[in-house]
Amino acid sequence: MESIAKLLYKIDDIVWGTQMTAILLATGVLLSIRFGFRYQRKIGFNFKNTYGKMFSEGEGNGTVSGFKAACTALANTIGTGNISGVATAIVSGGPGALFWMWVSAFFGMSVKACEIIIGQRYREHYKNSMDEYVCDRSFVLKNAFGWKKGAVILAVFCFVFGSWTCCVQTEAVTSSMQEAFGMPHIVSDVIIGITCFATIWGGLRRISTVMSKAVPVMAVLYIIMGLGVIIMNIGLIPQILMLIIKGAFTPQAAVGGFAGATVRDAIQYGVARGIYSNDAGTGYGMIAHAAAKTDHPVRQSLWGWGEVTLDTFTICSITAFTIILTGSYMNYDATSGALTTIAFREAYGTIGGKLTAIAIAIFAWTTIIGMYYTCEKSVNYAFGDTKANRRMMPIYMVYYMVPCVIFYNIQADVLWAFTDILSAVYVAITLFIIIAKHREIFRIFDDFWKRYLPAKDRGENPPYVSFDCKTNNADI
Repeated sequence: MESIAKLLYKIDDIVWGTQMTAILLATGVLLSIRFGFRYQRKIGFNFKNTYGKMFSEGEGNGTVSGFKAACTALANTIGTGNISGVATAIVSGGPGALFWMWVSAFFGMSVKACEIIIGQRYREHYKNSMDEYVCDRSFVLKNAFGWKKGAVILAVFCFVFGSWTCCVQTEAVTSSMQEAFGMPHIVSDVIIGITCFATIWGGLRRISTVMSKAVPVMAVLYIIMGLGVIIMNIGLIPQILMLIIKGAFTPQAAVGGFAGATVRDAIQYGVARGIYSNDAGTGYGMIAHAAAKTDHPVRQSLWGWGEVTLDTFTICSITAFTIILTGSYMNYDATSGALTTIAFREAYGTIGGKLTAIAIAIFAWTTIIGMYYTCEKSVNYAFGDTKANRRMMPIYMVYYMVPCVIFYNIQADVLWAFTDILSAVYVAITLFIIIAKHREIFRIFDDFWKRYLPAKDRGENPPYVSFDCKTNNADI
């Protein structure tokens, strides 16, 4: 295990080195400029068309409402990456890692918007086996590039290895529940395994319905807890902000239990954990949002702003501020979910640690469920819209849960290194797709802002812009 760990750390350092970070940030910057920073600056319009329409069933063709599709995506983004991932970033990269999370998130809004547009553009309607609109990277490789063999290979890779990224979720749950309640690892592991399996058994409609209720509630409660810590220490906020900014550009010396960090560490861990947390660039956005009912792909793409704002700028920041304000990363030899649990316990006493452990468990639960949906799309592609696809689903559900349940007690740093490596593979593929199909993305983007939206504002009723590559129905 030690040899495997060293190999994973080495690969992690390579794939998340300067090149990957620079390419990802540069892509986000160039896209943001081309989009006129609309996803960053039109906050009122973005809010109105995302969270402002939470209770709308949506218009156009699709399987679920735009909000439910977003909640399925948010189940991936708002998870232990916001809690345990941020904790490992602070431990490994210092407070400056948070600054680079913010940078990657700011420009990542445009990257995620592109994923959503691509998912809507190259989706297919599986009428025979499941009656759902579906898309993932493999569908795009086939429908956009005609690479059928490569798409199958990618699909198999994703559904075989995708479930292993959820080991970090169960590890965070078991470590935090033991830290807060003294609960044996095996007990919390079995509980989360059974409840997750029962939810995914119901398919997209059950998953999206459950997520549309669980995600908003858990996010609001966690935000309230975090804001309480910030308010209690409001006088220290300017000092903490300076510490974060300084740590982003200068090496951090070792203090207490904190081993110190270089600027490269701050950038690497900040960007890597930020991406894992908000999924900007991983391609998950094209999967979850392909099923959304929307009158135009660009309107759905506004969730690129909505998800990143809630995930990184709000929840990740709250976690980081709590850990830094309480000094937990310097005073305790802990990481992952255990460190965040300790931080809230320092702020609120025993009850704080217990509430955080519960929050981590719920976050992990929703992430495991949301990740299942993304992996399932690769299975759907591999088996097609056939009876074999329908028969394969129960089998894959069992396979998917096996790593989560069995390998929960592997060292957290090892699990995060493995997860980082898989995320890097997904990012590389997604960036290739975005760059290769940028003209189509820009065409659809410009159509919304220059033709479709002005027509709506004039009181006209232009036809919905909807795509279904399975039937070659692409109206714009």
